[in-house]
Amino acid sequence: MFEISITGTDKLNAYEELIKVFLQPSEYRLITPAEAEVPAGSSMQRLDYRFEGDADELKRQIYRDLSEATGKSPKWGILTGIRPVKLAYELTYGARMASIETRPTILPLDRTKEILSDQYLLHPDKVRLTTEILEYQKNTSGDPPQKSCGVYIGIPFCPTRCLYCSFTSNQVGEEEIVRYLRGLEQEIDFAAAAAAEEGLQIESVYIGGGTPTTLDEGNLESLLSRIRSRFDLSSCREFTVEAGRPDTITEGKLTVMQANGVGRISINPQTMHQETLDLIGRRHTVEQTREAFRIAKAAGFDCINTDLIAGLPGEDYPAFAQSLDEVLELGADNITLHTLAVKRASRLKEMDENFNYREEELREKMLTHASETLRGAGFRPYYLYRQKHTSGNTENIGYCREDKISVYNIRIMEERQSILALGAGGISKIYFPAENRLERVPNVSNYEIYIDRIDDMMDRKRQKFFGQNKVSGGIKC
Repeated sequence: MFEISITGTDKLNAYEELIKVFLQPSEYRLITPAEAEVPAGSSMQRLDYRFEGDADELKRQIYRDLSEATGKSPKWGILTGIRPVKLAYELTYGARMASIETRPTILPLDRTKEILSDQYLLHPDKVRLTTEILEYQKNTSGDPPQKSCGVYIGIPFCPTRCLYCSFTSNQVGEEEIVRYLRGLEQEIDFAAAAAAEEGLQIESVYIGGGTPTTLDEGNLESLLSRIRSRFDLSSCREFTVEAGRPDTITEGKLTVMQANGVGRISINPQTMHQETLDLIGRRHTVEQTREAFRIAKAAGFDCINTDLIAGLPGEDYPAFAQSLDEVLELGADNITLHTLAVKRASRLKEMDENFNYREEELREKMLTHASETLRGAGFRPYYLYRQKHTSGNTENIGYCREDKISVYNIRIMEERQSILALGAGGISKIYFPAENRLERVPNVSNYEIYIDRIDDMMDRKRQKFFGQNKVSGGIKC
């Protein structure tokens, strides 16, 4: 048991997140300066720190001490944030918005690698991965075009709630779905008109959730056709719909999507093992996943993404490897590998508070195997993000072949483009390049409150998103 005191600052969250990488909540406690004056008990190990103005130096001290005490050397070093590639970008190219062609390089890439290793204590594997993705993004997606933004539209409904889920999702009847869509249509109409008035170019559209294909064919057609008719999509590089649950995918819905310009869909089995699907609450079958791929391929979609999760309850290394092999055989163009994150609002957290600390080496082994397998099949990693409370302190990585990246995924992680988010739970983000900062304009998460307060949701955007008069670099400034 550790007693840890940190004085000189009251902003302890970032340091505690690093401590949690090494120690379970039951293995330590943060103590006050007054408690630190009392000698530690015989069963306690005391660690005392003082903030002297350099947050990273304090983190390095904590990392080294806990590494020595526990024998662990987490590969992401002192980084606890979700965007390592963004950090590498800002070290290499600087934080200010300009085109890569005209912006002077702030640091050679080799120097960025040294900083990630020496100052942030990243393992060489993570340094290589981070900078490889940075270079690939630069060569494929480039910088956000001038006066551009991404559009996110949330459908907060799912057939069932997964064991690990903490997202805004609801299981409701058709009447409630229709009621929600009527409110969403109002926000779409307003936002599209305001975007046109300000001259914003829509670079990507991403419909997520929830499970958007929970909608029946008629409602899906109504939503997609409204988006196409209201927004100017002449500059749109990518239109994605998260088809998500294989049991919600039909030939009719795929036809509706294609007729309305959707080029990229996600089919997300998470695993190809029926026992695991039943355990985590996904009420679809492995055979339905296979059928969803068959009909989507037959429909001719340009890019099919699929999600797999490493570290699901009860799954060992061979089970994960088999799932990966099968989705490759099914023909996915874009594969996102998630490591299970145990969120506070999930049922899994209630069942096993410390699940994410178990079998850490197994998670790393799964991701290493996946990387080797995918690279051998012609895939490259194109975006990366991390989450708190992830099994094994690992990461989520999107792989693609034939440069079939997701522009929206890259933009949302690099945080250098505004995102206009519509629907319950949507958080719009305005980017100010001169200051390299974001302002968030959130919608309420509860879909019923969203419907009741739809005028307020639009007014928030009118004042805080579209209320800025200047637009530069595709982004509010």
